[in-house]
Amino acid sequence: MFLSRFRINTARPSARRFLSSPQALHAAVMSSFPHLLPSDPPVPDAPRVLWRLDQRARAEVLLYVVSPDRPDLTHLVEQAGWPAAATPDNPGWQTRPYAPLLDRLAAGDTWAFRLTANPVHTIRRKEGEPRKLTAHLTPVHQMGWLLDDERQKRHGFRVCEKPADRRLLPEGTTHGKRPHPGDRYELAVLDTRSLSFDRSRAPGGRRSKPVTVVTATFEGRLEVTDPDALRRALTQGIGRARAYGCGLLTLAPVTGFERPTP
Repeated sequence: MFLSRFRINTARPSARRFLSSPQALHAAVMSSFPHLLPSDPPVPDAPRVLWRLDQRARAEVLLYVVSPDRPDLTHLVEQAGWPAAATPDNPGWQTRPYAPLLDRLAAGDTWAFRLTANPVHTIRRKEGEPRKLTAHLTPVHQMGWLLDDERQKRHGFRVCEKPADRRLLPEGTTHGKRPHPGDRYELAVLDTRSLSFDRSRAPGGRRSKPVTVVTATFEGRLEVTDPDALRRALTQGIGRARAYGCGLLTLAPVTGFERPTP
């Protein structure tokens, strides 16, 4: 497994196209692996290619890629990077083996984390109607999605709780009749976005229905409860819409009490 980082040159026209279309960026990421064909479906329960965009400032957008094989991002450098600045020692992106981090995971360890996900649930508007997949739209419900006990157990971690002296109220601040999880847990929603874009044209040249994906970027601290399950989450992703930049969880060492930035 490998973890790669590529800084996008937001001034280039192709970069703006990638940033506005998760489908276009997904195709560009998958083209980094010569042996993969666009029609190849993901192998169940196997490590897969995951990616995520982190926007730290208006002109600082980073693409992270986790992959079973080492990628070749030359085409991205040419289209959305700084090709004239590339050298043999610095081709325009950085790739490191992921195994050292995966191998050091142990139960009870604490890590800072970042995750962009597609928090959804199913609802039934009327009795007898089929259930419909619907996105969580508020930070409170998005945090509740990640804090779900079964989801955390399945992925081998537990989001850490804040010490009592760092909470505004002993049981957390209130949101309506429910406790607000943001004051109880080391967890924040940094960004929520609704992305709407067109799929590739359907057979016969017909334009298919546009796709809308609601994403939430989480940041916080977690405790490892099941190292093997967490390794699967790190290499297979969490939740839906993984082809559209969701599901990639990254870890970083915890330092002090400042907000972690994986």
